[in-house]
Amino acid sequence: MEQDVQQYVQQDTAVARALGGGSSSVRLSAALAAGSTPDSAYVHKLVERCAIEPDFSVREMLTWALVRHPRELTVPALVGELRSEGAQARSQALHTLSKIGDPAAWPAITRDLLTDADAEVARSAWRAAVVLAPEPERPGLASVLGTQLGRGEREMQLSLSRALIALGEVIVPILEAAAKDADERVSRHAVATERLRQDPDAGFDFAIEEAKRIVALGASGRDG
Repeated sequence: MEQDVQQYVQQDTAVARALGGGSSSVRLSAALAAGSTPDSAYVHKLVERCAIEPDFSVREMLTWALVRHPRELTVPALVGELRSEGAQARSQALHTLSKIGDPAAWPAITRDLLTDADAEVARSAWRAAVVLAPEPERPGLASVLGTQLGRGEREMQLSLSRALIALGEVIVPILEAAAKDADERVSRHAVATERLRQDPDAGFDFAIEEAKRIVALGASGRDG
């Protein structure tokens, strides 16, 4: 019995040490091992590693490993990371919370996160919020997301459009109002999002080009 316990402790320590190893393949294998045999002792190390891991594939495996652990352990640890000064810590915590899907995390998705100056944090917050927001909170969420229309370049705008569309009909009046905004980046993004909402097969690039034409015609009418 004592030998079994000792062997278990050694294995646990080895996995924790390997998560901080110099090779990405070693870290990937360690994260796989931690997810394959979940143990509460791994949670802190997994969360800690998410904040600094440079390799995308390893970060995804870390997320998978955390999803495999009990949410009563992972969710509080991840919510704590949302207050971190490190952008990657916040972004990865949001990403993992969206994968866990526990509504208990919803109150931690603040307006500050939804409008975070870091693009990856904001995008992760949008995706997490859409997954976690209870039905009565969705109109308010749509209003906050509407303030981000026109932000960033193609990938960021596409992320926001997808998040808004996922909220359903509550976004319609928000998009209608934003389509009349004096800032053409905002109005074009709003028109493109509505176009994509009505015709998901149109594609975002086509929707943006169509929106440019519509906004330009509207501006010409106002000028005249």
